[in-house]
Amino acid sequence: MESIGSILFGKKRFTEIQRNISKITPRMLSKELKELELNGMIIRKVYDSTPVAVEYELSESGKLITEVLDKMIEWGIEHRTSVLSRT
Repeated sequence: MESIGSILFGKKRFTEIQRNISKITPRMLSKELKELELNGMIIRKVYDSTPVAVEYELSESGKLITEVLDKMIEWGIEHRTSVLSRT
């Protein structure tokens, strides 16, 4: 899920995503990105250059995750306010 957060605000290359996620191995990140691509959450673009450049970005469906995250933040703020008002 952290890989989605890493590309939430724009296209990223593999190494950029890896730098943004602490303690993830290249193998695990590669596996996660492949699964996200298979599930239609991200788009992988390969550019014919030397060396080959690969960029990842959220698909249209993947961009909808921002609505879910916004709702989670909204709930968290309301919940925290509620808990603090009881004390």
